[in-house]
Amino acid sequence: MYTTQIKSQDQALCHLFFHCILKDGELADKELDNVADKLVAVGLNKDLNFKDEVINYREYRSEVARSEEEYLQFLIEQINPVNELALYSYCAELLLSDNMLSEEEESLLKHLGDALGIDDQEQSVARKLMIQRKVIETEKIF
Repeated sequence: MYTTQIKSQDQALCHLFFHCILKDGELADKELDNVADKLVAVGLNKDLNFKDEVINYREYRSEVARSEEEYLQFLIEQINPVNELALYSYCAELLLSDNMLSEEEESLLKHLGDALGIDDQEQSVARKLMIQRKVIETEKIF
């Protein structure tokens, strides 16, 4: 179903961000603000209606659970990123927006890194960097 709903690079990026933010099944106001900020920062607010896109995402979300790797590969092919680590770090930041990283979210980051062609060592460094930035942001400790 998602292959018929996602037709553009912008939609794919938007749906990837939604997938990251909704991976744990909960959407806190702070998380919603965080994803909205990211979507606006990358300029997606001009061409997409986020409410429609989140409705579309929720319609096919159960389909993604069967093969998240395949879904991520589809999104990455649509996005065709030039800055893979930057995209990975945006997603890591969204996953950490609730100050926690569950096993499912760790798995998502691993699958995303693999789909982006980022090796395990680079993934580890990027993930550690985002976690430490989050600690500094929340705890004010350097």
